Amino acid sequence: MGRSITPTIEGGLLVAITIILGLVTVYVPLIGMLVEFFCAVPLAVLTARQGAAKGFTALVVTFILLSMLISPLLSVRLTLSCGICGIALGWCVRKNFNAVKIFFITLVVASAAQVVSIGLLIAIMDVNLIEMQIDMLRESFNESFALYEDMGVDKERIAEAKSQVEPALQTLIFLMPTVIMLTALINAVAAYLTAHWIFPKLQMKIPTLPPFAQWKLPSLFFYTAIIGGLGIYWGFTRGWTEIYEISLNLLIVSGIIGAVQGFALLSFLFDRYKVSKLIRRFLYVIAILNMFLLQIIAITGLLDTLFDYRKKFFDGR
Repeated sequence: MGRSITPTIEGGLLVAITIILGLVTVYVPLIGMLVEFFCAVPLAVLTARQGAAKGFTALVVTFILLSMLISPLLSVRLTLSCGICGIALGWCVRKNFNAVKIFFITLVVASAAQVVSIGLLIAIMDVNLIEMQIDMLRESFNESFALYEDMGVDKERIAEAKSQVEPALQTLIFLMPTVIMLTALINAVAAYLTAHWIFPKLQMKIPTLPPFAQWKLPSLFFYTAIIGGLGIYWGFTRGWTEIYEISLNLLIVSGIIGAVQGFALLSFLFDRYKVSKLIRRFLYVIAILNMFLLQIIAITGLLDTLFDYRKKFFDGR
């Protein structure tokens, strides 16, 4: 933004950009999915420049205008999932927090925004959105099975596949807290990465996260994985559905954290032994696609949060 532009005009321009991005997100297929990642940035820029009060004012204006142009329900989702996330990020930058603290606060705010968004939609629409999504998935599977049957696929194989769908859908219901957390994580990552790309172009500074090979996540997740595994056993063998559901989410979230830590350890080893980028990418793809290797990496990562192999065997170098 040029120095001759007043704060009011700057705020109006950033609100207009947010609204345009929101409209593209809703009305342009495929491209809109990518554009949504940028929706948080204008409000992050405004908040970083002019403060949280101006950011929230712009958010309210954006919500009102988007409600008039599209629908209040879609506006709620966009303003909460993207707008609040952008304001949190911009406020952290304005406070000169370090990169880890910025990302953590943005993630917490994004998670809370997801919960509030779903709660508001359930209250307004008076329907169970989770059950509705599961029913849509069930219907989609049934249509696919009908198509396969028309194509002459063996009925026994179709029946076997059908018998596996319902347990998978029930498990998905149990995992909705994890799904919400992953959605918030994607929003936080998208907001941080896009801001990290755009802020320097506007002569604005934003801290950089440590190199991936140096990441060290809390050892708390090693213990939550153990608790989750024990809880799944007790919940399954004794029919305690609530314990089983909580423990399943706890174990999967811990496993995801372990996988991130495991890949960070792998990146450290690649750096230490000067493995080429091409071979690295090939090995990363193999590890991600192979469930057994992915589990080994996740377990190793969880152990690394506790023992810190880089410091133990390589003095962190």
